[in-house]
Amino acid sequence: MRERLGRECVYVPSCRLGVYLALRRWCPPGGSVLMSPVNDDVMLFVVLAAGLRPVMAPVSPRDGNIDIRAVPASTWRSVDAVLTTNLYGMPDDAAELRRRCDRMGIPLLEDAAHAIGTALGDRPIGTFGTAAAFSLGKHAGATGGGFLAPEDPGDRKALEHLRDELLTPRQLHQDLANALRPIARAAVQRLHLVRPVWETMRALGLLEREHFRMELHERLLRVTTGHSPDLGAFDRWVRVDLHGYRRDHGRVLQRALRRRMSGLDADLSRRREGTRLLGGTVWAAAGVRGAVAEGVEDRHVPPLFRVPLMVRDRDTLVARLERRGVVTGYVYDPPLDDFAGPEFVEPSPAPEAARWFAAHALPVDPLQARRMMRLLQREDPQPAEPVSGSTLRDQAPGL
Repeated sequence: MRERLGRECVYVPSCRLGVYLALRRWCPPGGSVLMSPVNDDVMLFVVLAAGLRPVMAPVSPRDGNIDIRAVPASTWRSVDAVLTTNLYGMPDDAAELRRRCDRMGIPLLEDAAHAIGTALGDRPIGTFGTAAAFSLGKHAGATGGGFLAPEDPGDRKALEHLRDELLTPRQLHQDLANALRPIARAAVQRLHLVRPVWETMRALGLLEREHFRMELHERLLRVTTGHSPDLGAFDRWVRVDLHGYRRDHGRVLQRALRRRMSGLDADLSRRREGTRLLGGTVWAAAGVRGAVAEGVEDRHVPPLFRVPLMVRDRDTLVARLERRGVVTGYVYDPPLDDFAGPEFVEPSPAPEAARWFAAHALPVDPLQARRMMRLLQREDPQPAEPVSGSTLRDQAPGL
């Protein structure tokens, strides 16, 4: 990662811990962070755990990322940092965000979990911010591991010290399980056992989400929020889907992660190919269509983690795909301000685009592009075209 980014990198067990370290390092407790409401709910609780108030930004219906021009001037003056999403690997306008942050004297923190290999022009995502956090559990196909890349190499020792204070002891059996889990996952997919395994886990109560969002536990959250920054107090929320997010990694798992990383370039190449294929469909989000338009060189096609296809009646399609053995993950619906409410977040001043995007986005793995193309042609969903004004509000759920 140092070679890819030209920055020093601090190894962390997970991207979510990397983001937490960045928030603690560069944001004053009691401050606020501008972020997209179309994001993993875990990130909401990471921000709360750092003693900060999440401020929801308007988003672009083209890609679900922060719409810089729609953020009110009063909001820019009030926030203490900006946290990008790079949703599904589509890049935030990091260059303009950095210029805004520099003018306001606040840090830009890049959540690049979905964006290893994504670039703006010839500059990699992860090189614009005061710091950038990456995940190995996405493109590299691992079950943990990540990096925090600070702009100033002088911050490395302080970040390592804070990381070490937060780590829980390594466990050999967990390292072995995490090293073997990608192999088991590949076998399940190869043997077409995704649906029976998924249904068995659901029947046994092993899934931590009933739907797309975790349970808020509002009463407990109300009590907990008053005692931050405290990562341990927020553990029940931050650990969802990755209980070892701050467990120290031993040599067995580190070797497995190194092997995974050795195949990263091949993975990125396959993702570009799948992104171009899916991005050329009538369902692709406008930002994806632009990224794969005729004349765009292959090296400039983003190697997306998921390709957002915008479809009507998305939830019904998700259920139909599940019956065909395709489990859809990384759906961020409803937006975080609708999910958590104004008690815990500052709502977006213009929530309609986020609600529209969250309600219609079907995230598709570009590595499964050809199979998904066949299934989608069979299902023939109607594309959800972006609209504006009162029509957009009428289509948004819960309004």
